[in-house]
Amino acid sequence: MTPQPLPLISSPRHGSRSLATCHYRCNNACDAPVPNETDHPAMRDLVEGALARRSLLKGSAVGAGALVLAGLGTASPAAAAPNALSAKDARSTPNVGRASFTPVAPNRVDAVTNAPEFTHNVVIRWGDPVEAGAPRFDVDAQTPEAQAKQFGYNNDYVGVLPLSGRQSLLVTNHEYTDENLMFPTGAYDDATTKKIAMAAHGMAVVTIEGGRATGSWVRADHRRAEHNRRITVHTPFAFEGPAAGHELLRTADDPTGRTVLGTFGNCAGGTTPWGTVLSGEENVNGYFDASGPVDPANATSFKRYGLATAAVTNRGWSSVDERFDLAKHPHEAYRFGWVVELDPYEPESTPVKQTMLGRFKHEGANVIISRSGHAVAYMGDDERGDYLYKFVSADTFRKGGSRAARSHNKSLLTRGTLYVARFTGDGTGDGEYGGAGTWVALTSDTTSFVPGMSVAEVLINTRLAADTVSPTKMDRPEDVEPNPVNGKVYAALTNNSNRGTSYPTDEVNPLGASMTRPALGAPLRTQSGNRNGYVLELEERRGDHTSTSFTWDLFLVCGDPEAPETYFAGYDKSRVSPISCPDNVAFDKVGNLWISTDGNVLGSNDGLFRVPVDGPERGRVQQFLTVPYGAETCGPLVTDDQLSVFVAVQHPGETDGATFEAPTSTWPHTDGFPRPSVVVSYRT
Repeated sequence: MTPQPLPLISSPRHGSRSLATCHYRCNNACDAPVPNETDHPAMRDLVEGALARRSLLKGSAVGAGALVLAGLGTASPAAAAPNALSAKDARSTPNVGRASFTPVAPNRVDAVTNAPEFTHNVVIRWGDPVEAGAPRFDVDAQTPEAQAKQFGYNNDYVGVLPLSGRQSLLVTNHEYTDENLMFPTGAYDDATTKKIAMAAHGMAVVTIEGGRATGSWVRADHRRAEHNRRITVHTPFAFEGPAAGHELLRTADDPTGRTVLGTFGNCAGGTTPWGTVLSGEENVNGYFDASGPVDPANATSFKRYGLATAAVTNRGWSSVDERFDLAKHPHEAYRFGWVVELDPYEPESTPVKQTMLGRFKHEGANVIISRSGHAVAYMGDDERGDYLYKFVSADTFRKGGSRAARSHNKSLLTRGTLYVARFTGDGTGDGEYGGAGTWVALTSDTTSFVPGMSVAEVLINTRLAADTVSPTKMDRPEDVEPNPVNGKVYAALTNNSNRGTSYPTDEVNPLGASMTRPALGAPLRTQSGNRNGYVLELEERRGDHTSTSFTWDLFLVCGDPEAPETYFAGYDKSRVSPISCPDNVAFDKVGNLWISTDGNVLGSNDGLFRVPVDGPERGRVQQFLTVPYGAETCGPLVTDDQLSVFVAVQHPGETDGATFEAPTSTWPHTDGFPRPSVVVSYRT
């Protein structure tokens, strides 16, 4: 299908994200007051001094974007990076980290559009059977019992772990549901739709195997796949770490505070060096309501976490499961907002919620082993004005594949120290913007460093604890991952659509403005607020991930390359793809950064981008693919052999006014309605 010109669009309130997505996924978080009411410094404040150093950046921006937005033709020649192949080999190699490709042009096509040198196949769709005994999907005969054995809705994080031979385990999150697109109007009563939706949340483990084409993957027969598993709102989880058993985690159904049913709102995640998968519970506040007055003892915490203290109609799960009524079961809310750890190799094991990693709107958690052998996890609290966090384990990683070593490593996240980031903008970075920073300790597993709060209280009310030590407020810190090749840490700060600007109209705000393109070739307009997002690059002191100090740079200031405020690590702006709203990040074995986007403000569908982080090509953003109309790009994942790129296509066709009978997307075009799916791309 040929990419079509972008239609005329108006200034979006939340980028390209629809009001429907805002409603179903995050309970319209951007329309609510910012939960962080502190006056701590914000990242925007730290870069205001950079305006005095804007002359070079402004000069390099003039006219830079016209060629790129006109079609992003064949990449122009450049000095070879240290790991680059010859031009001929780069055009034909299946290695996605080193291959050259023609960047995908901005488009509004209802399809996954690959760089022309690559193709893709759908691996699994919403409703496909996962567990043995799962029925074939029938949109007119859905049941909660069937959905609990089928692939869930709105897949997000993607992990691929080796199994044996040609088989691997695909592990995904199922973040949220959109009942308008899932159910034919009037086909099911209200209680049934809620119960089906509850079963469509959670996680899935699916056995996959290599396909006929090199780099392709397909589902293995679910009837013989002993590792296949669905995790839903009703799956038992165990609390681990210092907060397990605390009174705030106890309920009438669980007086011990050590067992909780289910996980939901699962966004990004990470695969650990010991072969488990971490999943972040993010927008959990939108799943609770209150049928009456809420105990005032919880008021401060509930407000800081955006929990409703009155009846709301977003999910309404309390009508079919009383534990979601805060007036009757206020402690249930404290049992969500954690990092979940799942062992896909042990299908009978009980997944855990790791309390040592703190409780907030976890986008995900990503672990690297430090030079000293400690496990270090990086995390972001995906809320306007909230913080970056780091955990350092008390014990060290044991190498080897023995059962004893793996059992020990699976306990690494239960003991250690939790930190929050404080940035300073002293100009010590080597990029256009930069500074230093400190990791401020909040608590260890034995000692709280926050006066008046116990270890468990810091972990359960991490936002309140962090507020007391003056960390830096960020613009929706989403995925935060260490690069296994250069050791630096990259954080995607998607945007802050409602943040205003105090800059005069004749100046450019590097983080408080963005450009919206009504149509290709039309004049650009400046908007207030950090519309397009940016990517931070952190380097721990002496390269030691256990260090308590770091330096930072703005690696990317996203947006239209023609816009003067954009910045691509110093790379020639006439040779990069426009990029907006970075969300998830990943790395290949070469060390390239891969960025998926959510809520593109520039008029195109969201997509996946490859960006070298070192060498002459550093900062060269190239769009590898786009996802269908109305969808978000999730994942992504590049396999270790660098032959396959996995992407989760979330909420295709989730546009305002779309319904099951009148969809705006039917991707993957196997039915007359959209089905969120996982796809894999590979060299043709």
